[in-house]
Amino acid sequence: MQLAGIHHVTAISAKPRENLAFYTGLLGMRLVKKTVNQDDVSAYHLFYADGKANPGTDLTFFDFPAAPERRGSNSVSRTGLRVAGENSLGYWRDRLKQAGGHSGDIVEVDGRLTLPFEDGEGQRLVLVDDGGVGPAAPWERSAVPAEHQIRGLGPIVLNVHDLARTADVLTGVMNMRRLRDYAAPDANAQVHVFAMGEGGPAAELHLIGAKDLPVARQGAGGVHHVAFRTPDEAQYHAWTQRLTELRVPNSGEIDRFYFRSLYFREPNGILFEIATDGPGFATDEPMDTLGEKLALPPFLEPRRAAIEAGLKPLG
Repeated sequence: MQLAGIHHVTAISAKPRENLAFYTGLLGMRLVKKTVNQDDVSAYHLFYADGKANPGTDLTFFDFPAAPERRGSNSVSRTGLRVAGENSLGYWRDRLKQAGGHSGDIVEVDGRLTLPFEDGEGQRLVLVDDGGVGPAAPWERSAVPAEHQIRGLGPIVLNVHDLARTADVLTGVMNMRRLRDYAAPDANAQVHVFAMGEGGPAAELHLIGAKDLPVARQGAGGVHHVAFRTPDEAQYHAWTQRLTELRVPNSGEIDRFYFRSLYFREPNGILFEIATDGPGFATDEPMDTLGEKLALPPFLEPRRAAIEAGLKPLG
């Protein structure tokens, strides 16, 4: 039983209008679902992805009026966004600088060319050259040329206080394999690479021991949780059984309508989710018009008027 890779990363934004403009405008991603946080319907849940809303391409945001994240250990410290080739990284370096964005230089990290940058709230991101391996689904209405568009997520970098305990969960519970280590580019630390499924940047977690850092405080510009792909409901149920048998506290199975979810915290407190690839975002909207209207799962549809009245306009 193997996880296939990163399913989605969910982060926090206190500025949903600016968030929408940044990710759809500057980054050229597609808004594939405009819905609400199912546990707090006063907040939007915005999903940005590739042109076909494929699992493994979703960077999502909760609209929470939170204070900025306090950076530190026990957190997701950087989210990888994959692009194809050195030419694409050059395109993005110029595009980000022209927009006045906070970005670094193109550097080789762990054998791959990368370009670190941040959004307007300090969300830490990095463009990673994945060599153009695997299928891509560009969005034809993106402001970014198809050959330079973001192809999906990964790798994801975690800072943790107790590295050994998290590593034991990744390998002993989640069936990941430890591949290699490398020197962190911006810290005096080793990065430990763990892989899922077929491996590659779309299926890697990079783990850094950060005992000397204060514990992070979640907030705007930070990540709420990271989710991992399981292909179908049979394996999803098997993961539920596995966590229960290993006495890992978990949420139990939750139907999010667009996928099925199972949540638990790794030993340092970072929230993990195992999510199914389907049914997908075209379950309640045509693929051609994804994200253009507020979508609500059936159990929230009777409350649509009240929910819409409580949401801030996105412009």
